[in-house]
Amino acid sequence: MNPQAYLDMAETESSHWWFLGRRTLIAAMIKKLKLPPHAQILEVGCGTGGNLTMLSNFGDVYGLEMDPTALAIAAEKTHNRFDIRAGCCPHDIPFQNQRFDLICLFDVLEHIADDNATLLALKPLLSETGRIVITVPAYPWLYSTHDSFLHHKRRYLASPLGKQCVALGFKVVKLSYFNTILFPLAVAARFKDKWLGNPTSTGTATPPKAINKLLLAIFAAERWVLAHGNLPYGVSLLCILKANDGS
Repeated sequence: MNPQAYLDMAETESSHWWFLGRRTLIAAMIKKLKLPPHAQILEVGCGTGGNLTMLSNFGDVYGLEMDPTALAIAAEKTHNRFDIRAGCCPHDIPFQNQRFDLICLFDVLEHIADDNATLLALKPLLSETGRIVITVPAYPWLYSTHDSFLHHKRRYLASPLGKQCVALGFKVVKLSYFNTILFPLAVAARFKDKWLGNPTSTGTATPPKAINKLLLAIFAAERWVLAHGNLPYGVSLLCILKANDGS
C-alpha cells in the first residue's frame, strides 16, 4: 500500500465513518460465528492496528503486517498488547505452528498479486472449525484514483469470488455486498474524481462531525440486514469461508 495511506489511516481509522461502520458490521458478523472461548484470532494485514482491539472482544488476537511503519504504529497505538509480527503473503507468513479459529483479511486481498496462493497458504493455519473473514472492494468498473493510491491490484465481483474460493477448496459460508445504501454517493464520487482528474480521492478525510455521525449511522445499520441475509450490491464485498473438510 502507498506509505502515505498508512499515515492517513492512522489519523482517521478511529473517527472516520467508513472505518467505524465497517468495524461495526464485521463485529456483528463475527458475533454470529459463535467462536469458542479464548478463540485464536489472526488479522492478516493489520495495518496501523485499528481493528485489533475490536477483535480482542472475541479472543486472543495476533497480527501480521508487511509494512514496518504501519507495524510500529499498530504496536504503539495498542500499547504492545498484541503479538504483531512482520511478514507478507503468500510466502512469508509467521505463526506456522499455530492454528486459528478466525483469520481476518479486511480490505487486504486486493493488495496482493497472488490472492489464490495467499488463501491456500492461510488454509493450513485454520483450526478444525476455523473461519476466514474477508472484505474486499467491489466492482472492477469502480476502479479509480482511490484504488491507484492504495495500490489495489483489483476489485471483485461476488459470483467470481465465490467460485474462486470454492475452486481453492473452501466452502462459502456467507457472500454479500455491503455499503449498499451509500452506493450511489460512492459511485458519484468515484466518477467525479475520474472526470476531474483529481489526484486524490474524494471522501478520504473525516467529514464534519454531524455528517460523519449520519453516514456512520446509515452504514452501520446494514448489519441488521446482513445478520439475516445478503445485500444485492454495494461498494464492498463480505466473504466468510471455512475449509471444505471443516465442520
